[in-house]
Amino acid sequence: MGIILWIAIFLGTFFFMEFMAWFTHKYIMHGFLWSLHKDHHKKDHESWWERNDFFFLFYAAVSITFFIAWKNYDMWYGLPIGLGIFAYGLTYFFVHDIFIHQRFKLFRNANNRYAKAIRRAHKMHHKHTGKDKGESFGMLIPPLKYFKK
Repeated sequence: MGIILWIAIFLGTFFFMEFMAWFTHKYIMHGFLWSLHKDHHKKDHESWWERNDFFFLFYAAVSITFFIAWKNYDMWYGLPIGLGIFAYGLTYFFVHDIFIHQRFKLFRNANNRYAKAIRRAHKMHHKHTGKDKGESFGMLIPPLKYFKK
């Protein structure tokens, strides 16, 4: 197995997860599993934990499944896929939960164009608290219209 192929699979998985985040959010979270996601849009609870956090557990299980396949079934590509999903999940956690929603009080003073675009895009998404009409986009690549000067 060449290192170039391994890196390509890792990066391909990482960027494919951006599509999966968009797809899952638009069609599953704002679709048939709205009951798990709605507490993320409307804070009607006192807990730090949200039902929405179960989506994290799902993707963690998918990542772990690829690690198990790599280790126990000699599926070499399971490692770069599992690590790609894990790396995206970690990035998503930092950008969405820490930077945007401030679940931990870090990165409060970031004000570059990318940081502002991410905040604007997410604010527009949360403008609607219901199941319908919420703008969907990936987490790491906001629409260009949010990159204002």
